[in-house]
Amino acid sequence: MINRESKQKEFIKQYYEKRIDDLIGKMTLEEKVGQLVQISPSIFGAFGLTFDETIEKLINGEITPAEFEALERNYREDEIRQGTLGCMGGVHGAEKSNELQKIAVEESRLGIPILFGLDVIHGYRTIFPIPLAEACSFDIEKIKESARIAAKEASAAGLHWTFAPMVDISRDPRWGRVAEGAGEDPYLGSVIAKARVEGFQGESLDNPESILACAKHFAGYGAPDGGRDYNTVDMSLQTLHDVYLPPFKAAAEAGVGTFMSAFNDLNGIPCTVNKYLLTDVLREKFGFNGFVVSDANSIPEVVVHGYAEDNKAASKKALNAGLDMDMSQGTYRNELPELVKEGDILEEVLDEAVRRVLRVKFLLGLFDNPYRTDAKKEEKTLLCKEHLEAARDISRRSIVLLKNENNALPLKKDLKKIAVVGPLAENAAEMLGTWSHTGNPSDVVTIISGIKAAVSTETEILYAEGCKITGEECIDFEGAVRVAKESDVIIAVVGENSDMSGEAASRIDINLPGKQEELLKELRKIGKPLIVVLINGRPLTIPWEAENVDALVEAWQLGTQSGNAIADVLFGDYNPSGKLVATFPYSVGQVPIYYNNPMTGRPAGKIKFTSKYIDGPAEPLYPFGFGLSYTTFKYENLSILSAENKIGDTVAVKVYVTNTGEVSGEEVVQLYVSDVVASRVRPVKELKSFEKVLLQPKECKTIIFKLNTKDLGFHDENMNYVVEPGLFKVYVGTNSKECLEGEFTIVALD
Repeated sequence: MINRESKQKEFIKQYYEKRIDDLIGKMTLEEKVGQLVQISPSIFGAFGLTFDETIEKLINGEITPAEFEALERNYREDEIRQGTLGCMGGVHGAEKSNELQKIAVEESRLGIPILFGLDVIHGYRTIFPIPLAEACSFDIEKIKESARIAAKEASAAGLHWTFAPMVDISRDPRWGRVAEGAGEDPYLGSVIAKARVEGFQGESLDNPESILACAKHFAGYGAPDGGRDYNTVDMSLQTLHDVYLPPFKAAAEAGVGTFMSAFNDLNGIPCTVNKYLLTDVLREKFGFNGFVVSDANSIPEVVVHGYAEDNKAASKKALNAGLDMDMSQGTYRNELPELVKEGDILEEVLDEAVRRVLRVKFLLGLFDNPYRTDAKKEEKTLLCKEHLEAARDISRRSIVLLKNENNALPLKKDLKKIAVVGPLAENAAEMLGTWSHTGNPSDVVTIISGIKAAVSTETEILYAEGCKITGEECIDFEGAVRVAKESDVIIAVVGENSDMSGEAASRIDINLPGKQEELLKELRKIGKPLIVVLINGRPLTIPWEAENVDALVEAWQLGTQSGNAIADVLFGDYNPSGKLVATFPYSVGQVPIYYNNPMTGRPAGKIKFTSKYIDGPAEPLYPFGFGLSYTTFKYENLSILSAENKIGDTVAVKVYVTNTGEVSGEEVVQLYVSDVVASRVRPVKELKSFEKVLLQPKECKTIIFKLNTKDLGFHDENMNYVVEPGLFKVYVGTNSKECLEGEFTIVALD
């Protein structure tokens, strides 16, 4: 029996499809092409510069964000009236978006609404932790909540579409965009991809507080040669499907409305025109029925790749491969009409791309409710108390405690004097992290402000910058040493600028930049407890810090509530529970380094002829899944409830976890599996499940994981997904290195 809800959804689908058919039948060729183009307001002529040159001045600090926003823009009103512009990027604010939408709906021939899109990566006005940091919380519901709040704020500001989540797996911290993803693990990346899609899109896209999500960058973008952004990617199809595609598949299964193609080429074919990716995998294998947008200007870049002779050829390849919308200055607009007229692109192919875009607009409810917000709603929603409280909570959950020698933390709130030193201690802008252009530094709680709010009114906070983040100017080690000597404890806040990670921000050297480590060495000589707080967008190589400081706190770039969240951890109002989702290398020479590497015939050992280095360790500085707490946890009595299992059976794994310390704490219990013998070399271990549990002092909980053996397979040489019978090892523990071990066998089906 078909339930009433299913019947209603099918009726709505048929109703929308009929309306789409009617619209396409009325559209001119130019109007159709217009639906496949996303263009931003033009600011050409600003200071006599091109758009790219203007953006470069903004990034370099030669133009302030306020000056950039004040630049006169051409919002392309005439094109909207002509019905030849279906999507705009870079427009936000309820008043402006409604003004332009009114032109589209009430003044164009067919009244097709505009889709407004923007990069809302980790918050709109309330800025949450960078995605890499959020992933370290291993708190899926909180991650989903932060995406939901971003959607509420963005939609209140007139937006319909975010170019997020980025679900690229990355094993190379040199790559700047590692900050935007969920780290190196495909299982965790898949779980988080699903949560973020569901957070952005909500239960229904036509809810005015939902926005359209976009899974990016499809595919392999996180594995560029040398960690250099936009660079070539070459990998086996098995690695592609087993490691890099699972989060995209999870996003598709979660109902993501759009995908974005990647800049890079994959095995010699640019992803923008890669039919295998965009059609064979995405539509036929994953069953995706939304639309695909290019990354910015990536269609003409196919010419630069040397894969097409000109923009016309690139446009033909792109549309025929399955790329629906051109994010650019108008490559599709300039080339598609002639290609259709000449018969190089079939009109039914064009119509199908238009259909996909229109379908999403109907699902968003834009035809029936084109004005989904107003200025009053925008003002009421942005930075509201509920959102700030949520940001503070997820921020402190994202912090990873890397070292805590002799219980240096938490600090007492009634210390007489605390020295706060370093270039990031009183720096609001750098707390926001990459892709936070809609945030405002004036909203940020700095670290020194958070500390002052946390301590006793009798405690004196002494501050000295010490040095800048980069360069050799304005060094004041003497001032930093002076305040440190006067204090009971030193809190040094060091790390990266926010523009040192993110797009086009790859680094050769991932040590602490500038003179910051030298500053720490001077502070270490004083002999006072030295607490180092790291503010950064990627894993760093910090072996000296790991060896020499008393406590090491990986705080990342946490956004609006940075100072409060960090103070909550430093002074014990929150017990840190974050775990690393990206391996920290001992040296950049180890990169790429990741926990789930394939087994080798000569694993690192004491003898010379094994897989290691002669001038440093083979092991990383901190492994995947690592993170300390102010309490301790004991794992014991790992058991497999069924020793033999058939393919498709559920394997139950049980373990006891006890809080052996004196304070309550959350632990991320992690389960890994290793396929001992297979027809392909398999990873040494793979994360397959985890559970975050809160334990009171001396409390013991029984954790039971249920693994479906169907999830323990891989792709063979014919690209078939297979689960092979044989012995499997199970590892359960506090990180990928410290685990209890068990085993079970999968037997062949009768």
